[in-house]
Amino acid sequence: MPWHARLHLDYQKEADRTVARFRHDGPLRILQSLYPEGDTVCHNVLVHPPGGLVGGDTLDIDIEAADGSHGLITTPGASRFYRSEGELALQRTRIRLAAGARLEWLPLEAICYSGCRAENRLTIEAAPGAELLGWDVTALGLPNAGQPFERGTYLQHIEVPGVWLERGRIDAADHRLLQSPIGLGGHRCMASLFFVSGSPIARARRDALLAQARDLLDAHGLHDSAGATSPHPEVVVLRVLTPVVEPAMQLLRQVWLAWRSELWQLSAATPRIWAT
Repeated sequence: MPWHARLHLDYQKEADRTVARFRHDGPLRILQSLYPEGDTVCHNVLVHPPGGLVGGDTLDIDIEAADGSHGLITTPGASRFYRSEGELALQRTRIRLAAGARLEWLPLEAICYSGCRAENRLTIEAAPGAELLGWDVTALGLPNAGQPFERGTYLQHIEVPGVWLERGRIDAADHRLLQSPIGLGGHRCMASLFFVSGSPIARARRDALLAQARDLLDAHGLHDSAGATSPHPEVVVLRVLTPVVEPAMQLLRQVWLAWRSELWQLSAATPRIWAT
């Protein structure tokens, strides 16, 4: 029987503390709030107990952050889109940030198993003065386990309405896209780290983010298959292609830590779940 799970997560600032409250329907929820950086930043782990989506499953995630709040959301492991008999597996995430809110959206990778029919949609709405650091990591198949992405389709959609849209459909039968040097060039992991502001980013601030990303990239083994750019005055993006997830995630974490220090003067504080 297909699942349709829903989660609404709401961040509020109460006194000097960011507080998270949530409502859920179906197998989708958050764990206890953690404060490894003090009361200002609320860390949460989003859990989907079934561990993956099959054809017909839908996950709807709705996140809101109020003025002055700062939430950080991650997951305990990879999301998985399993083989489908024909129906679509869909994950929809909508993030709405009020003026003065901050959010870090840092889920671990989404794995597309051979034979899946999947869509992963992320929409970010940021009011003037709101800011978001987030990433999106997709793995096509499990090449190290001898399970390549040989059949199926995957649609990835990342949107800041009226500002930025990244949308692409990957079909396992499209060998030109998968193998061509002007496509994925044989890589099976696509990753993006993005900073989204509800207001135009000051030029000095934007240039500092790009310089940090490029300096870290020059020192990393992925310098030939990654790049940083600012496609809109309110967006800065680092894009990465790799054969497998691990080096992409390593680079994204390095740049994410550098960016949160530059943007918000926050020290390195990785979610505890990543160390387990």
